Parts: sequence; structure tokens; C-alpha cells
Amino acid sequence: MKSFAKILFFFLALTQICFAQNAWFQQTSGTTNSLTGVSFIDANNGWAVGFSGTILRTTNGGENWISQASGIFDDLYRVSFTDANNGTAVGDSGIILRTTNGGANWVSQVSGTTNGLFGVSFTDANNGTAVGLGGTILRTTDGGETWISQQIRGITDDLLGVSFTDVNNGTVVGDTGIILRTTNGGANWVSQVSGTNNRLLGVSFTDANNGTVVGDSGIILRTTDGGASWVSQMSGTTNVLYLFGVSFTDANNGTVVGDSGIILRTTNGGESWVSQVSGTSNWLLGVSFTDSNNGTAVGDVGTILRTAALTVDPSNQNVPYSAGNTIFNVTSNITWTVSDDAAWLTVSPESGN
Repeated sequence: MKSFAKILFFFLALTQICFAQNAWFQQTSGTTNSLTGVSFIDANNGWAVGFSGTILRTTNGGENWISQASGIFDDLYRVSFTDANNGTAVGDSGIILRTTNGGANWVSQVSGTTNGLFGVSFTDANNGTAVGLGGTILRTTDGGETWISQQIRGITDDLLGVSFTDVNNGTVVGDTGIILRTTNGGANWVSQVSGTNNRLLGVSFTDANNGTVVGDSGIILRTTDGGASWVSQMSGTTNVLYLFGVSFTDANNGTVVGDSGIILRTTNGGESWVSQVSGTSNWLLGVSFTDSNNGTAVGDVGTILRTAALTVDPSNQNVPYSAGNTIFNVTSNITWTVSDDAAWLTVSPESGN
């Protein structure tokens, strides 16, 4: 939360005050280990996981990240929290870690597999699904005290992402364009036609019908009917190798991250995607938004990027000619710069956070 004085000198009458914010800014993670998964439950509380058993926690939107003891040195790939206390992380060799106190303690659970687990999705403290190599699908209804295999006979593709919107409706994606769908908590899984053989790496549903899948070669697929049909969308970028993560907060607003620091944003359900400046060339491997404004992306070499809403008080203020000095506050957890649209504007300081 920052405040600064803006000293305005205008030559033109009734010139509107304008601002531009840096959409993404880097946070200090305190690690150089690659971060592969991130889960926020609100604008302030979030967790990130990564290589060598790395687990990080923030309670202030990433202003500070605190390392938590995982008790392992194996790589962790994804994490899912449903509230401030209950969360699950998955990783190499069938590792599943569980916390019921916000990560103060992490406990290893018996997964029943040695296959690497690359995706996890919980809808409440008890009900969750993990997926991984060789077609692995695991389901729990008791917070991970027991994990039951739901692997489908004949499917050995690596499964790399999973998204559930409630205890019944979920979607799994993976190698060779595979998409699997359940409407009964995984008792039955049905294969859907994706229209691609590309590896699919991430999936995000906001309700039983609306979902987006991303993967190799910059592919983006969209459904509005629960996967009965999938439509390819244009990312608007070129030379994209991999899109690793996707996070939607409603049917319209979503963000995708990928190699070389790429970030794509849509506000119309993917009808159009706009590239955003990330400020890094590091690969971004995971992303989590809790609303249309507040989001965090993680990636290689401990990279953490944050975007948040900017509030100006008073907003869109019109200042007449010879108004003199006008002072008002900007409240934000992000950096700021002066917009080129401001006429004869002097700002002190010109940038900051």
C-alpha cells in the first residue's frame, strides 16, 4: 500500500489525468529453484511449489514469500488449495504432500503409484483428483487419507493437467491431444475429440461448461459445452513453443503463460488474446488468478510475477487550467509509471512501488 503526491502543471484546460501501470512486476521468491505450480485462494494468500521440494507461502499478495519445509528433495509440479488451511502438492515418483494448517506442516500421503504426478485439483477439503504419467488418475474423497486409482484400461498417455469445478465435473488433458471428461467424480471417464495431436499441458474450467486447454505449439482450445465440442483459438503470437498454464476466473477472463516469458490475456472467452509484457524471458510454468485483476505467475529460476488492480483516488480527475498543485493518492501493490497521454504533467516520483 503506497501513497505518493502527484504535482500537476497543466497548460490545456480540462485535461484529464491519466495513468499507466506496469501490468506485471517481479517479486522476490528467495529461491533459484524452478517454480512449476501456484495456487491462490484470494488476492493475498497463495502457495508456490517447484524443484527440489520447494514450497513457498505468501499472506500478503507476494510482498513476502516464506519458505516452508516439505521434508523432501524431489521435484513438485502442481499444488491445489481450497482454503487457507487445506492444500495438496504432487510431484515426482507419485509424491503427494498434504497440509491442513496452511503449510506449517506437510505430511506425505500414500498414492499407490511411483509414476510422476503432474496435475492436481481439489474442489473442497476432501474431494480431489491427481493425474500423471502412464495414464495415472487418482481420486480421494477424504482429503487424501486414501487415494483410489481411476486409471482407464487401454489409456497409457501421460496425463498432465486436471481441472474440477465441483465434486462431479472434471477434465483431464495430456499427451497426443488427449482430453478425458467425467460428470460423476471419475466413476466414468469419457474421451473427447480435441482435434489435435499436440501435447496438452494445462486446463482451466470455471463451471461445468466453460473451459480452456493449452499446450505445445501455442495451441489454445475452448469449449462452452463441457467438451462436447472443442474449438481452436488464435493466440495472436508467433514462434510459441509451449503454453504451460492457464487460469480463468469466469467464462470471459483468463490468462495463459508459457515459454520465454509469454503471457496472453483474454477478456472475451478467448475470442481474442492479447500479449502482455512480462518483463522476463524465463519460462513461465504456472499461473493462478483469483479474480479478473489479481494474479500470479511462476517459472524458471525462482521467477514470480504479480499483477494487481490499481486504485486511484480521486479517479479520472479533471483539473482546469492554472489549477496549480493537485495531490491525490494511488493505492497499489504494484509499480507505476506516468502515461504518455497526460498533457504537461509533472509527477514526483515518476515511478515507484
